[in-house]
Amino acid sequence: MKHTTTDNVFEDIGFDKQEAANLKVRAILLIEIKEYIHKKGLKQKDAAALLGINQPEVSALMHDHIFKFSIDALVNMLARIGRELKITTRPKKAA
Repeated sequence: MKHTTTDNVFEDIGFDKQEAANLKVRAILLIEIKEYIHKKGLKQKDAAALLGINQPEVSALMHDHIFKFSIDALVNMLARIGRELKITTRPKKAA
């Protein structure tokens, strides 16, 4: 049995194409924020103040609870930490 994969793990595990695309973007943004927090050595309380969220939300972010955060919320957090967002699109590779 041959199993094909896409470039989106969320699609591979069964989410429809639109939701998988949204989740992939959220994952990329969430990882960027987590890496910033780790790099700066921030405690959750300090990260919360910086990101404009509460400490339990920082905990959720650090534990990859991706469904708790919209793309808008993650973009706002990136702006608060001085990160510039660059967006590019490309045609999807044929299967």
